[in-house]
Amino acid sequence: MKLNTSIRKKFRIRNKLKKVAKPGRLRLSIFRSSKNISAQIVDDTKNVTLLSASSVEKDIKEMKTKNKSELSIIVAEKLAKKAQEKKISKIYFDRGIYKYHGRVKIFAETLRKHGMDF
Repeated sequence: MKLNTSIRKKFRIRNKLKKVAKPGRLRLSIFRSSKNISAQIVDDTKNVTLLSASSVEKDIKEMKTKNKSELSIIVAEKLAKKAQEKKISKIYFDRGIYKYHGRVKIFAETLRKHGMDF
């Protein structure tokens, strides 16, 4: 079966991360579309999603945001708050097929400001 370019890129990045990841760290996977952004913290040893936050959630959707960058900041703050409640601070950042640029970079920097270590 032939895989397209984006799927190969995603696998390549994820496998590199898993090779260098220290044991005990969880993976933060991010997805962005043209209008929304979502992220989840995954435990790869158990294949379980522990936390998630998305711009499609009702309380975030009701907020009046001006642009997608502000939406990324809001989602990152919500995810960081949930992670602090579950005492998760050490993760590794799986950017997927996206470049570390724009909304993905804003998302990561906001998480760092709120105590996430990656």
